Amino acid sequence: MTKRGNLTLPFDAIIGQDDLKLGLLLNVVNPRIGGFLIRGAKGTGKSTAVYALTDILPPVEVVADCPFRCSFQDPVNRCESCRSRFEKGEEIPKKELKMEVIGLPLSITEDRLIGSIDVERILKEGEKALQPGLLAQANQNILYVDEINLLPDHITDDLLDATALGWNTVEREGFSITHPTRFVFVGTMNPEEGELRPQILDRFPLSTLIKTVNTEEARVQIIKNNLLFEKDPQAFKNRFKEQEEKLKKKIANARSLLPQVEVPGGIYYTAASICAKLKVDGQRPDIVITKTACAACALDNRTAVEKDDVLKSSFLALSHRTREGGFEPPATEKEIEDAFEESSRKWGDVWKERAGVGTAIPKGEAITASAKDSKVKKKS
Repeated sequence: MTKRGNLTLPFDAIIGQDDLKLGLLLNVVNPRIGGFLIRGAKGTGKSTAVYALTDILPPVEVVADCPFRCSFQDPVNRCESCRSRFEKGEEIPKKELKMEVIGLPLSITEDRLIGSIDVERILKEGEKALQPGLLAQANQNILYVDEINLLPDHITDDLLDATALGWNTVEREGFSITHPTRFVFVGTMNPEEGELRPQILDRFPLSTLIKTVNTEEARVQIIKNNLLFEKDPQAFKNRFKEQEEKLKKKIANARSLLPQVEVPGGIYYTAASICAKLKVDGQRPDIVITKTACAACALDNRTAVEKDDVLKSSFLALSHRTREGGFEPPATEKEIEDAFEESSRKWGDVWKERAGVGTAIPKGEAITASAKDSKVKKKS
């Protein structure tokens, strides 16, 4: 049971499924990770876990009078109108809104998703007028698609564009309006009902395959929690109020700590080495592993990324990735762990000498191929 009216099952009331809960929390700590695909059989709590985030999501600052939920703090996440107003030094109204889980129904139309332009108003009043769609509502929120593998192809294509570019462009009758779409993209699916297109599968930075909880004690607790929640949702939620507040504080602390997280240079090499050994397609997985490891570090109330953060992140970032140009299936947990162990041994001692400690967001520090070669020669 996911909801009773407007109430959702408390996040801490979900039994087991640790990887599922971790992947969701890491995306809340750092929304720039970008999303999470949850695969599993029916009835394993996929949708329940996503909607359970509702009560623990942090607030975000938006431009109060912007229909696209433009960021008040981040200049990159602003539409043309908001960017122009900030550049002119205008007084911009600010509003604090809580992040939400925005559900995308499988039956959604393209106009409802991307929005539509009011051509008549443009011609009469001479100003651009857009009826915002779900993508505008999802900006700085979580966009959730259940049974994403059953989504129509043309809607999938629109989502691919929005997630790839971080922008949504609506064009009608020669008029065009663009606004930001920086959301956390969460999808759930049952693999038995069909696979996901490779193009959209790759757009999910993290993924996990969850299994049915199969210990008697855990299953009994799941039964009890669901029956108690159905009987009196508010009373059941009150039992978890203290735990929920602790989790909200933990998330807030992690978000404030994230900019201070430092990444030892060997972590970069380890992440890159894991992906190279597994022959994972593209460079995106290396970046996702590092970003996710930083979020895991902050969530654990630390400021220096450790190897265990990289291992956790590798499981989440690589379990769905194509390899060898799509000719090899995604790596198994054993293959990921073996690649991690080998990469850790290789770079465990070398990283201090090569790169020292960098920041979570490196400031212009990169090793070129020629620079790397020269260092290797000097060492030899």
